[in-house]
Amino acid sequence: MPYDKEELETFRKSGKILRETREEMRNQVKENMPIIDVCEKVEELIRAKGGKPAFPCNVSINEVAAHYTSPPGDKSLIPEGSTVKVDLGVQVDGYVTDTAFTACFSSEGRSMANTAELALKTAIDNIHGDMALGKIGALIETTIKNRGFKPISNLTGHSVGRYLIHAGTSIPNVAGFSPNKVKAGEVYAIEPFVTVPDAIGRVDDGPQKTIYRLLKAKSVKTDSAKKMLKYIETNFRTLPFAERWLIGVVPQEHHKSVFKELYDLKAIMGYPVFVEASKKPVAQAEHTLLIKEDGCEVLT
Repeated sequence: MPYDKEELETFRKSGKILRETREEMRNQVKENMPIIDVCEKVEELIRAKGGKPAFPCNVSINEVAAHYTSPPGDKSLIPEGSTVKVDLGVQVDGYVTDTAFTACFSSEGRSMANTAELALKTAIDNIHGDMALGKIGALIETTIKNRGFKPISNLTGHSVGRYLIHAGTSIPNVAGFSPNKVKAGEVYAIEPFVTVPDAIGRVDDGPQKTIYRLLKAKSVKTDSAKKMLKYIETNFRTLPFAERWLIGVVPQEHHKSVFKELYDLKAIMGYPVFVEASKKPVAQAEHTLLIKEDGCEVLT
């Protein structure tokens, strides 16, 4: 749905915080750096600038395309020569913006990242109100293939909304028929994902889950479970969260059992990491756009 003037200004505020955070972080991601340091630095910057993270900072390495954030006590490091997607989001009064960049420590990774950025720029330069989703996907796919790479066919951009990261419309990264169109006055995140030409070019669900969201308020037995569930409902609503954001909500000795209780009751759900099906590296670029009749405004 189109947003009113006040809502659009809130989107712009959200996007400004996100843009500043992204640019400050762009050169801070280093080889052998703890992943949790990247996640926490991004989230701290967002809060310091007056926003809130719309979701946990994703730091997805090589064949992991999306949905990895550090769990509590994460000891993993950014590998040498890796391709590192950093996907970050801000919400201000619930209004979500979403962006991503790829930090690369190999020449192949840099070529993929540059291709993702070019595909994103091509979409931005051509998008307008009432443009067919399939046409956007075709532009992205053609740009990527012309550079000798392959798009990830089953990852998409998406409309965003208030307290909604995925607000109902998916923006493809490949050509295809769809009767749907982007609408002027609405807000969308466009995010090309790029892999090497001999990859399968799709993602599968990996075994790990590090990002969660509230599924349904449930009746729970213990006071600790009630406290954690209330904290999730109050602070995150429909938006994703990381388990590490819950540290300290209940006594440390109860944390694991309480979190497991909420998960087993299906009060919360987890998002699996997405892994390229042939285990090939993936790069990503992303901006959030306000669509206009004759073009767009880049919010991030």
